[in-house]
Amino acid sequence: MDPWLIWLIISAVLIVAEIFTLTAALGMLGAAALITAGSAAAGLSTPFQFLVFTVVSAITLLFLRPVALRHLVQPQTQRFGVDALVGQAAYVLSEVTGREGRVRIGGEEWTARSYDETLVIPPGATVDVLEISGTTAFVYPRE
Repeated sequence: MDPWLIWLIISAVLIVAEIFTLTAALGMLGAAALITAGSAAAGLSTPFQFLVFTVVSAITLLFLRPVALRHLVQPQTQRFGVDALVGQAAYVLSEVTGREGRVRIGGEEWTARSYDETLVIPPGATVDVLEISGTTAFVYPRE
């Protein structure tokens, strides 16, 4: 079997393994094996093929992998669903206590409780949503 074909098979196996692991390391090694397959097809001897594989692997693992990992594990920049409601202003529809109440958040009516159980918030007040638990908004009056 030709050396370039062996390197090509190694490259394919490493890239497929990368799809299942998402470590970015096996993908870099697969790319190095693919470049080495090209050098083997160009007629380089076996020792030089291993040198090409080693150099390309080292370069990709040391310099490209950290960049790839930073792009894979970026923090979420936007909040969605009920998480997006935390921090919003709400309008009190019925008196909010530590046990019950109703507020309007962004056009939707929610059950609410006062974040501080000793507070009683009258209807018509503006409050801030501090937390959402299930279908209940925990609110605190604006100063």
